[in-house]
Amino acid sequence: MATISQISGWGNYPEIAAEIHTPARQSLQQGIALPSGYGFIPRGAARSYGDSALAHRVLSSRCLNRFISFDNDSGLLTCDAGVTLGEILTTFVPKGWFLPVTPGTKFITVGGAVASDVHGKNHHLDGCFSEFVTEIIVQIGDQVYQCSRQQYADLFHATCGGMGLTGLITQVSFSLKPIKSAYIRQKNIKTSCLAESLRVFDEYVDSQYSVAWIDCLATGEALGRSIISVGEHADQGALEPHQAPKLSIPCHFPDFVLNPLSVQAFNFLYYGKEKAGPEEQLLHYNPYFYPLDGIANWNRMYGRGGFTQYQFALPKTAGLEGLSAILDRIAKSKQGSFLAVLKAFGKHNNNPLSFPVEGYTLALDFKINARIWSLLNQLDEVVIHYGGRLYLTKDARMTERFFKATYPRWQEFNAIRDKYGATQLYSSLQSQRLGISR
Repeated sequence: MATISQISGWGNYPEIAAEIHTPARQSLQQGIALPSGYGFIPRGAARSYGDSALAHRVLSSRCLNRFISFDNDSGLLTCDAGVTLGEILTTFVPKGWFLPVTPGTKFITVGGAVASDVHGKNHHLDGCFSEFVTEIIVQIGDQVYQCSRQQYADLFHATCGGMGLTGLITQVSFSLKPIKSAYIRQKNIKTSCLAESLRVFDEYVDSQYSVAWIDCLATGEALGRSIISVGEHADQGALEPHQAPKLSIPCHFPDFVLNPLSVQAFNFLYYGKEKAGPEEQLLHYNPYFYPLDGIANWNRMYGRGGFTQYQFALPKTAGLEGLSAILDRIAKSKQGSFLAVLKAFGKHNNNPLSFPVEGYTLALDFKINARIWSLLNQLDEVVIHYGGRLYLTKDARMTERFFKATYPRWQEFNAIRDKYGATQLYSSLQSQRLGISR
């Protein structure tokens, strides 16, 4: 069954008309012959920010929504790719299990987590989501491949971080981690500048989770001042799952609500409210990992024009200098980000298009306006100068030159797509823009 709909990513930019194909669950599991013509892109919960899950033909995976099996001794879960992380948490937190890696929202699908090879606040210790995946079932047209590190290993690695371009992920097996409580022992550390922030990351390198909010409009000696949150799973507290969000934004905000002055005021107040000394507190996993999930449709805050998230990674050796250059340009532009999140990355994995490199990543949300593109172009030059790259899952405007210079294994990725016959079947607006799809 196919319907025509207007679709966009979570950033509400860009928006296109698409032919949405929603096959029955059984036909997806067995493999289906796709109609001829231009390519499809698999699409799950539509939480990637830009155009990576946009195409004029979309193959929806939302009918793939069942748990298949669970080993209560090892924590190995097998489920359909359309199951969301939130559904996993609701089911398994009361049983004493948690996600091994989670991004900043629980509303993504497992297939999306694999396709984006998502990372979280524990990448410095545990790596990406794919580190815990043992098997993926990938459908390429009417062919079905059971992939692992031992079988169809090249397709396995290309699919992890492959943005849906290697085929439709229908089923995933991965390990959950045992927990004794649904709560996190959190400690916040307030820093006065970027150099101090990076020193704190090093000091707490053995903490299970770490993340920093940065005041991206601070200048001078206060450049990069932050509030860093470190955390560990608590032993005390009930195994209670999260609740549905109580707040919702019913419509798009007017354009004047989020402006440089309101962002500056928020940053000033948010930084100022934190006490100087770190005090440990017990916090439920939901506000710790998913603060924005507490407000349904929060993306509407940016107005009808939408927003783009600029998330980049820099090698550790370039961290202080490169991040300083980025933050300096943002502060001078006065186009501050309402949300600026810094994390430490561990080592890169063996997946050709996986994003993390050992060092740091900074994610910045920018409201779309006529001036933002010039600023982002300037930031691109800084990122490429320091050997960094942008996250495909958040991207809506990266150039082909930039992509191919910063993802050196893109040709290997395309060769794997050609080998398994995925090249002619799967493409997205993003893959066409970046020169991945012909």
